[in-house]
Amino acid sequence: MPDQSPWLETVGVARPEPAGVVLVAHGGQANSRASASRRGLAYGRMLPFARAVERAGRRARTEAGAGLSVQMLRYRVKGWNGADADAFHDARWAIDELTRRHPGRPVALVGHSMGGRAVLRAAGAPGVVAVCALAPWLDGSDPVDQLAGRAVLIAHGDRERMTDPAASYAYARRAREITGRVARFDVLGDGHAMLRRAGDWTALVRRFVLGELGVEPLDPVITNAMAEPAPAGLRVALSGRRAHGAPSEESA
Repeated sequence: MPDQSPWLETVGVARPEPAGVVLVAHGGQANSRASASRRGLAYGRMLPFARAVERAGRRARTEAGAGLSVQMLRYRVKGWNGADADAFHDARWAIDELTRRHPGRPVALVGHSMGGRAVLRAAGAPGVVAVCALAPWLDGSDPVDQLAGRAVLIAHGDRERMTDPAASYAYARRAREITGRVARFDVLGDGHAMLRRAGDWTALVRRFVLGELGVEPLDPVITNAMAEPAPAGLRVALSGRRAHGAPSEESA
């Protein structure tokens, strides 16, 4: 039987009094009751994002604290599992746990694929100020009302084979009816594993998270995209230096 409790793993330096909190959620599978206790490729793919944000956040200083507490979510099971939405419930548990540990600190969420779906749905939790979904697995049924008052960043590769960029664009259009701070980027030349332009994906996430947590100025490229009317602000080509390397596609 799989472990029935999700858990959190600290990335980098543990900070009891951080300036802000970041939760990172990896991908998974549409349907699986298998235990997620063992680290897999999906978990490993999100570690560079978590480490980059944690390193960049070490210089953060606010009245609330110093540095960022960056946590990786470990799910109970590998799958979303239909109406059970297991990853969403695990993400909501993680946010509640982090706000209990660090009351009053702003929380930013970052998720890939199934994890992107989970953090978007969990973004209505108290304390959340920003949510970033990378190649999110969406099917048109996901709600957007919980995004009110949050900053939302979505990015999707144009060589995607696992999740649907059109679905994330449609989601972003609906999200703009709830919150005015939504931007979506097209990562040209990359697919689901986010490896061909790894540095550009990572830099985008880092700039968004640090800006929304108030430890750096808001990124002007992201801010301009949020200000652009649709479709322009929701189909922004991500600029930057390409990172070479052959990706290996993952599950949702």
